[in-house]
Amino acid sequence: MSAAIISPAVLASDPHSYREQMERVAPFAKRVQIDLTDGVFATTKTVDIHTVWWPVGVQADLHLMYKEPASILQDIIALKPHLVIVHAEADGDYDDIAKQLNAHDIKAGVALLPDTSVSLLKQSIHLIDHILIFSGHLGHFGGKADLSLLGKVSEAKALKQDVEIGWDGGINVENAKTLINNGVDVLNVGGFIQKAERPQEAYATLEKIAEEANPDESKTDN
Repeated sequence: MSAAIISPAVLASDPHSYREQMERVAPFAKRVQIDLTDGVFATTKTVDIHTVWWPVGVQADLHLMYKEPASILQDIIALKPHLVIVHAEADGDYDDIAKQLNAHDIKAGVALLPDTSVSLLKQSIHLIDHILIFSGHLGHFGGKADLSLLGKVSEAKALKQDVEIGWDGGINVENAKTLINNGVDVLNVGGFIQKAERPQEAYATLEKIAEEANPDESKTDN
C-alpha cells in the first residue's frame, strides 16, 4: 500500500499572499490543496478564481467553500485541476457538477463539515472520487483535528471501498500517524507547513511519518 499523501494547503485573501504561499511550498510539494471561499459559505473571502494558478508539475486540488459552486464551474474546468471538492452543504445539484468534471477528466470530491453525516452521500457515491473530512475553521488556517470524526472514514469506505479520503484541519506531528493509521489517504496541511520557520523541513517530517505509518492499524492511537 502506498504512503499517504502530504498536500500543503494554500489559503490567501489577496494575490500577493497567494503567490507567497504557493512559492513557499512549490519547491517540494507534489500535490497542493487550494482553498477558495466566497465570503458567504465561509465568512472570509479568498482570491478570485481568475487569479488562481499553480506550478507546472504540481497536482492541484481545488477545495470550494462556496454556497453556489456551480456558479464558477466553467472557470474551474478551464483551469484543469486534478480534483475539485465541493461541500455537501452547498446549494446545487452535485451529480450534475460531478458529471461535468468527470467529462473533462477532473476528479470530483465532496467535503463534509463536522455535523454532516456520511450517509448523505449514499445516492451520489458512484460519482464521488474523494471525500474530504473537514475538521477546521472555514476560511482559516489553524483548525483543531477532531479525532472523533475518524469514524467517518470507515463509513465512507463502506459506501465505496476505493474512495480517496482526505482530512483538512489541525494536522501536525502529534496526530498525523493516527490519521493515516485510521485510513486517511491525503493530509491537507495548512498552518503546520505555511507558518513553519522551515516549511520544507515541516513537510519532510510529515512525509517521514507517512512513510512509516501503517494504515492497516485501524486504531485511534492518540
